[in-house]
Amino acid sequence: MTKGHSWAGIAASLAALAWLGLPTTALAQEESGTKTAHELRADYDKDLKGKTIAFLPIATGVPLMDEWGRVIKTEAEWRGMKFIIRDPALNMSAMQQALTALVDQKPDVLIVQNPSVTLLMKELKRAESQGIHVIQMNMSSNYKSDAFVGADWYEVGRILAEDVVKVCGTGSGTSGEVQIVQGELAAAASVDQIAGVMDTLKKDSAIKVVSNQAANWDANNALNITATVIQQHPNLCASIGFWGIMQSGAAQAIRNAGKIEQVKVYASGEGSQLDCDQVTQGNFHKFLSYTATEQGHDAFVAAEALLEGGTKPGTTHKEFYTRPIWLDKTDASGANCYPVPKPPTSTASN
Repeated sequence: MTKGHSWAGIAASLAALAWLGLPTTALAQEESGTKTAHELRADYDKDLKGKTIAFLPIATGVPLMDEWGRVIKTEAEWRGMKFIIRDPALNMSAMQQALTALVDQKPDVLIVQNPSVTLLMKELKRAESQGIHVIQMNMSSNYKSDAFVGADWYEVGRILAEDVVKVCGTGSGTSGEVQIVQGELAAAASVDQIAGVMDTLKKDSAIKVVSNQAANWDANNALNITATVIQQHPNLCASIGFWGIMQSGAAQAIRNAGKIEQVKVYASGEGSQLDCDQVTQGNFHKFLSYTATEQGHDAFVAAEALLEGGTKPGTTHKEFYTRPIWLDKTDASGANCYPVPKPPTSTASN
């Protein structure tokens, strides 16, 4: 090596020479970005930008449905899509009419929450025949559309019941008496969840189901049903409810009877702050969350996949299941509990 020179100096000189020798096309590419990136974004925008996504929940003003709507709307707006929402306000006749009107409007994607396995079947099928991609949200109908997003209800029921067996089953020293509070009997969330619960509970002969009634997703109904059950069965070991907001009524009846420490109250649900409050206040022993925020994201991912896939509506069936997670007093806080959102509004002209 020549005196006064170093490897670092030589490397710097070589780098300078290389820079001076770069072709002008490479410099232009660096300034404007890669061709691949431009092509990918152009394809993405072509498939999504300006398209309309419509959302029909059973009602707005409910944390579960509002969180779905908030996430879907936020994702749609970022991509330059139009968002439409309709609120049947728990009126099934109004829901059917709203669905018919939405199909006639021909959005590109329609996301629907089914109140029962049969009510909306014909219109969902008609929507796909009209060229609309249909995603069924959390509760399916007997018609399989392009996609389903939500909980595996049989799995949810099984997981709930497995924990109840641990607490109330053979060797627990308890009465083994269990109450079940269902939602709407014709809803998929009840039909499949009760199957998972019963298939699991019957494996332990020590478990005795002393009440299995539907409260139709209403907390007051759950309270009244449970008040009677706890009078008739003062040694009740556990209560299983199919939705947190509804099951809060059952928990209140048990607390009113002075049995909240004895009776282990279980619920499944979306995981809002309201659900977590029930856990931290000691009303719910454990809560099985199917994470509404994640479901909202999955619904939009499903919409993306359908719009980008180029398939004809009604010719594919995709499933996007959300993983249920247990919440108790140790983790019913922070990111596990989303704040209650405001009902979303449409961004497209109606």
